[in-house]
Order: sequence, then structure tokens, then C-alpha cells
Amino acid sequence: MSDVILEAKGIQKSFGGVMAVAGVSLTIRRKEIFALIGPNGAGKTTMFNLISGAYPLDQGEVFFDGKPVHGKPSYHIAAMGLIRTFQNLQIFNTMTVLENVMVGSHLRGTSGFLSAGFRLPGVAAEEKRLRDHAMEMLHLVGMESRANDLAPSLPFGQQRLVEIARALAASPKLLMLDEPAAGLTRPETRILDDLISRIRENGVTVLLVEHDMNLVMGIADRMAVLQYGSKIAEGTPAEMQANTDVIGAYLGVDWEMDMPFARTV
Repeated sequence: MSDVILEAKGIQKSFGGVMAVAGVSLTIRRKEIFALIGPNGAGKTTMFNLISGAYPLDQGEVFFDGKPVHGKPSYHIAAMGLIRTFQNLQIFNTMTVLENVMVGSHLRGTSGFLSAGFRLPGVAAEEKRLRDHAMEMLHLVGMESRANDLAPSLPFGQQRLVEIARALAASPKLLMLDEPAAGLTRPETRILDDLISRIRENGVTVLLVEHDMNLVMGIADRMAVLQYGSKIAEGTPAEMQANTDVIGAYLGVDWEMDMPFARTV
């Protein structure tokens, strides 16, 4: 088995003559945490949409788990094990926390629509298996005690955790998290930091888009920096902190002076 789980080769996308992603290539290894960073409008979320099949490529190729996925629909790519969350919270407001997570579990199911509708033999057993799996994911994110609560009754940060649990319930090989710390308090971000580490410990590769540099610098193994749709640098967090091009592009801040990246244990 190859050490590479995702490879994007020269992927490109423009909207109305504006180049959103300009020939970006990425190679992501199994069981690593890889971050995409850059200023607003750099093309990070567009990269997510291209990799996951939400947008068609103008040019380039994407390979997941050794297989080409460019041109395939997003549901097909998700069924292969590439699962994503979204920048804007996606919660089903009329469902309980457990029911929200079970939406992800059903991607793992084998019963078809007719067998489920007619309650054919085996459907009840599979439903219990998927429910149990969803509860395991809620336990992983520390939300099992809220399983029967309506999802919108939870604070925003806990709803984020439910969304991640739902993605995990789909049994991803690679989990793409689009700004998971957006709107979180500092204590909630520390919970997220620990959760992402545990997800990787369970064998899942993580691709992360995030503006919280304390989180990113403390948790990522490697990262790529985008500016105006182009990749301007790639390497370890330490290498990026020392890269003058990155410092100049990323909002013009002095990272070492203004941002305490050291991860607290």
C-alpha cells in the first residue's frame, strides 16, 4: 500500500474569469494532519470543493487512495472514504443529536431503500449496528450524554462536535475539516485540538483548513500556504514560521512575536 492517500496534480478552477485555484499540487500521506492556510480569498475552500467533487476541475487530476476521482460525483468520492465538513454549520434542526450522527452512519449501511421500507429481515439488526456506531462516535467527541437532545438546543461549539461526529460515522479514510474552530471559544478549541489528535490516532488522515494559527501550528505535521489561488510554500510548521514569503503573505504579521504557537499539554 502506498504511503500517499491523496494526490492533487495541477488542479485549477476559475469563476467568471477570476482564477480561484491556479495549478495547485498537493501530496498528503496516510495518518498525517495536513493544513491548508492562507489569507481570506486564497482559494482554500475552493480546493476542498475541488478535491471532494463539489466543483468540477477546469484542469488537473485528483487521486484518492490510488484511484482517480476527478470527474466523479461527490457522493461517489464520499463512499470511497473521503469525507468533509463545511465552513458553515450543517445541522439538521428537526433531528436529535444521535439522529444527526446516524445520517453519517447510513453511508456505511448495506440495506437498500426497498428492504428498509418493507422492514425485510436484517434491517433491524443493521439499524441497531449503525445506531451503536453513531453512539461510539458521539463518545469519541464527548457528546454521548446529549444524544437524545434536539441538535439546535446545543451551544454552537457542541454543534460543531456533532457535525464532526457525523463525518466520523461515515468511517472516513481521510477527513477534511473546513474551519472547524470558527466561532469556538478558546476552551472549545482546546477540546477540538485534542479531538483531531485522537482522530489521527485512530488511523484517519486529516486535511484541515483553519485560520486559528495556534491550533494549526500546534497540531499539523505539514502545511501548504496559498495566496491568490497559488501555492507559495509547503513544509513543516517550523519551516513555515521561518519562511519570509509566508510571513509577508499571511496578513503581514510577525508570527513568532505576535502568535504563541507552542502547544500547551
